[in-house]
Amino acid sequence: MDDARVGALLVLCSAAGFGTLGIFGTVAGDAGLSIPTVLFFRFSLATVLVWAILGVRGRLKPLRGRNLLAGIALGAFGYAAMSGLYFLGLEFMTAGLVGIILYTYPVFVLVLAAVFLDEPIGRRSIAALAVTLSGIALITGADPAAADPRGVGIVLLAALVYASYITASRTTLEDVAAPILTAHVMPAAAVTFLVIGLGTDSLAMPSGTVAWGTILAIAVFATAVPIFTFFAGLSRIGAGPAAILSTVEPVITVVLGAIFLAEPVSAVVAGGGTLVLLGVVLVPRR
Repeated sequence: MDDARVGALLVLCSAAGFGTLGIFGTVAGDAGLSIPTVLFFRFSLATVLVWAILGVRGRLKPLRGRNLLAGIALGAFGYAAMSGLYFLGLEFMTAGLVGIILYTYPVFVLVLAAVFLDEPIGRRSIAALAVTLSGIALITGADPAAADPRGVGIVLLAALVYASYITASRTTLEDVAAPILTAHVMPAAAVTFLVIGLGTDSLAMPSGTVAWGTILAIAVFATAVPIFTFFAGLSRIGAGPAAILSTVEPVITVVLGAIFLAEPVSAVVAGGGTLVLLGVVLVPRR
């Protein structure tokens, strides 16, 4: 198998892994695990795996000085906030809908890059924005029972925070490799949820096979593994093709939600989701 096909398969594996996050998150909530508990253990365990793998490969390079502070801030405030909002959204909507709405973040990146990085917005960019927003409007307007307005607002905010995180990463850590940044973002996010959990008395040790199994699945299959498979695929096929292939992520979440959680998938949700993904594909690639 040639390198390009291997790269494509790796990116698709990454999308499949990230696509399970909403499913496992729903199961974790049903098992009685609080959001701070799930996310503290998610980021703590994933940190151990990521640092171990980078160390074995000889690619672990701890950040220092300004870059270290920037990495900690991005994790403690940016990625932590996005993750918390994502899991909060799961309390109001199905995992499939949360996955679809979160995937508006590339369009937010487009707008933020235009505002803060002076990157031009052409006709294709405007078309991408219009198509994506049309998809969200279709879902929330035509099927309000499925798309709780509170959930939509929460997940759109998560998408905006994630887009801000990506934009800030590009401007403040231009000389830091993405895997190294990730290795510093995750422990910072873990500390954030440790503090929140202790402060709100909502942090607890998981108990039972289902709880621990879900936590491990989130840390390994929905976090660490897709991180490395994405970077491995990215190095083989480039950013543009990788970004396009990654759009299958919310589709996988919708399919898995329908199969394992019996989540309904109406024609309106399918149509709106298709528009969101089309808008993402239309976003110009760097």
